[in-house]
Amino acid sequence: MTPRPVPTARRVRLATELRKLRERAGLTSTEAAQMLGTSSGQLSNVESARFGVSPDRVRAMAHIYSCTNQPYIDALADMAAEKTRGWWWDAYREVLPSGLLTLAELEHHATAIRTAFTSHVPGMLQVSEHAREIFSRAIPAPTPPEVEHRVSHRIKRQDVVFRKNPNPYSTVIHEAALHMRVGGRQVSRQQLGHLIDMSLRDHITLRVLPFDVGAFPGSGQSINYLCGPVTALDTVQLDQFHGPVLLDAEAHLEKYRRLLDVVEGIALSPAKSRDLIHAIIQSL
Repeated sequence: MTPRPVPTARRVRLATELRKLRERAGLTSTEAAQMLGTSSGQLSNVESARFGVSPDRVRAMAHIYSCTNQPYIDALADMAAEKTRGWWWDAYREVLPSGLLTLAELEHHATAIRTAFTSHVPGMLQVSEHAREIFSRAIPAPTPPEVEHRVSHRIKRQDVVFRKNPNPYSTVIHEAALHMRVGGRQVSRQQLGHLIDMSLRDHITLRVLPFDVGAFPGSGQSINYLCGPVTALDTVQLDQFHGPVLLDAEAHLEKYRRLLDVVEGIALSPAKSRDLIHAIIQSL
């Protein structure tokens, strides 16, 4: 028997949302299956992302579950219509952890990205020399091919900020990350100069959180907030030593939106952020 392909992150999220819809409607899987004219086993396979589902079926399920949020229903139907995998799957599925493939998929489909980093430059804005130095310091020590796979994957992810008609990208970087001489003075100057260049792009907003701000919410944590076509389909990605963690519960989304609002509010303006980066370059 041919193994069933691993579901994409979007299919897993679609399955989760369909289960939430059924539960909010107060229906058991058996009751819902009867109303849909299918078996509870078939419905279970859909809700666990083992089986796909058509856009028409998604709309029928939303109707039966008394969901009237049309933009949300349309977004779910669009997710169901997506049948292809992106560049991250064919090129990297055998050489990189699945969490990195999922992150690339979520970034590719995000309508906007908001981030906050306290100890490093965001991967979306790293130059290859900076990324290579970071990956080469991992524990356990990676082989040279492993380092190059990770570097090429990171640079390829940056297509979302370079492609035609890119979506908004906003980031807050703590001043501490800007002072770290990753790769030495030359690489540091190159990296900081790249941040300034990228911050001048219309769709990119870069703010620096200076040392004199002191304590702030979320300190010590890196946050990726990936906006979906509707707020209910947003995703938070947090970096952990063992790999990325994804959160999509409504309470989590609200918490991290508020946290990012606060951090963005106390950070320097984009213009003053560039001035600070220029000053750090001069000090190197």
